[in-house]
Amino acid sequence: MKNIIQFTISEEDGFYTASGVNTPIVTQGKTFEELKSNILEAVELFFEGENPAELGFGNAPSILTNFELTSRFHGVNA
Repeated sequence: MKNIIQFTISEEDGFYTASGVNTPIVTQGKTFEELKSNILEAVELFFEGENPAELGFGNAPSILTNFELTSRFHGVNA
């Protein structure tokens, strides 16, 4: 049973995109605050009318986000 819903966040073309690592949830926003709100709404909709246990999650899973930093020095070893 999973107790964490994990998202990877990336930025491209002025939008932040959150992609579920262990769920098929994807959402975006122009700001972090908008993205945060959209993640919460998307998670609520994902579980709406569903039994979390049947989807492999505990009763009140936490949400964890990871922000992907891209370097302008791609391919350069530190």
